[in-house]
Amino acid sequence: MSFVAFVVCYTKGYLLLYGDAVAHMGIARRIFDSRNPGLAQLGGVWLPLSHVLMLPFIGNMEWWQNGLAGAWPSLGCYILSVIGMYRLARRLMSPQWALVATMFYGLNPNLLYLATTAMTEPLFLAELIWLTLLTMECVAAVRTARVGQIAVRLVILGVLIVAAVFTRYDGWMVGAAVWCVLTWELAQRRDVWRRVASPFVVFTLLAVAGPLSWLAYNQHYMHDALDFMRGPYSAAAIEKKTSPPGSRHYRGWHNPGWALLFYTRTAQVDAAFWETGFAVMAAAVAGFVLAWKSGLARVSTLLWVPLPFYVYSIAYGSVPIFIPQLWPHSYYNARYGMSLLPALVVFAVLALQGLERRWQTSLPAGARLLQPVTILLVVLSSIGMMYKIPLVLKEGQVNAVTRVAFESSIAREIRSFPAGVPILMYNSEHIGAIQRAGIPLRQTLNEGDYDSWKAALDAPASKAAYVIAIAGDPVAQAVAAHPAGLTELTVLCTTGQKCARIYKSDLYSFSTAPR
Repeated sequence: MSFVAFVVCYTKGYLLLYGDAVAHMGIARRIFDSRNPGLAQLGGVWLPLSHVLMLPFIGNMEWWQNGLAGAWPSLGCYILSVIGMYRLARRLMSPQWALVATMFYGLNPNLLYLATTAMTEPLFLAELIWLTLLTMECVAAVRTARVGQIAVRLVILGVLIVAAVFTRYDGWMVGAAVWCVLTWELAQRRDVWRRVASPFVVFTLLAVAGPLSWLAYNQHYMHDALDFMRGPYSAAAIEKKTSPPGSRHYRGWHNPGWALLFYTRTAQVDAAFWETGFAVMAAAVAGFVLAWKSGLARVSTLLWVPLPFYVYSIAYGSVPIFIPQLWPHSYYNARYGMSLLPALVVFAVLALQGLERRWQTSLPAGARLLQPVTILLVVLSSIGMMYKIPLVLKEGQVNAVTRVAFESSIAREIRSFPAGVPILMYNSEHIGAIQRAGIPLRQTLNEGDYDSWKAALDAPASKAAYVIAIAGDPVAQAVAAHPAGLTELTVLCTTGQKCARIYKSDLYSFSTAPR
């Protein structure tokens, strides 16, 4: 399925629809391709693991340009998550229903699309599923006093928590929840706890190492440990910058009720075709009740941890979600609903298995038909979602139209410049132009290299051969403050995007430019 999804999305040019996917690959590329390569380029707001996983592939210029560098890690994570889903489902249900759950998850068109991009959802879903699975196995080992299995799983879980913390911020909450569950379970069995004290200490140190190291990284490189929450690239800053002056806040702002409605509705549309998501959500809630009443299955409710995280983020973290089913009927952050996909899948199927067991005595014919009919409905739902274009893919298509046209026009201008000349450009918002032009990032003077960037902003004509200023960005402000020695060559404007002005320096010596 991953291969089929890759072929379809690659041939149709879907790999680079999301601006965030382009940006993730740009961050991975600049770790070694910049004027100041190294740890300082890992990122600021976005967590670094996905960028690190792309490093073996991003050095290939063609793979950077066509998106393959981001596709390979995501496809691998998709496969691992499907394997984990089957193993998790087998701990909760019969093989027949575990197959249904795995098909429901693995055939989801939104997931299949994301698995071909540089987005972080496939990686996080794999981590979420395996964290839940291994926590269940560890709890089972604690209850039966299997010390060796407990020790191994504690260390693996610690490593997975670090990975989740370095992937997405919901991973911080998942990691904390896993630590709390295992600490509580071990606290009930002090004799077992004493025998696994050393692995538990390692597990605890790993659990806290991720968040603390990221805070330290931000303090060292950004001079603010909470830069990812309140810095210029944080969600709050972006929401403030993109909201029109005088506009009202999005629905869900400081309103947990609306936030819950928007997130659960988005998760439903991400999970199933048309309005069948309501039935999936209802079944998942019923399955949650069944799991909570059972012993070991209660641990599987860790899959629901993203729900309170996103409700809080929408209400108080400046993270809006827009889907066409709800006002304002547009597309933004619809992919966040994918974090709830494993919970919806596992608990909905768990509820159906419970229904089958009830029917075995009262309605045996219905019990025999329930599993094959469910498989048919899963397949039809996937086909229907693909026919109508899945929500996450549709969001990428809608939001890429003006950005791709704008970045392509800038890339055409860049390709006309002499080879190797320095270009002053703010890369954070439209690094896709550099990617499409196929030039090294180190050829640009950008915000990733503080010293050369600041010097270029103070004297654009002296430090760069060409200057690309997009209205409102730091380069445009520098040109307005220091226009001397610059000749405007062209103005590029695209519907839905700010205009870009391209300047040639009258002071730069092209005879000394590198070749």
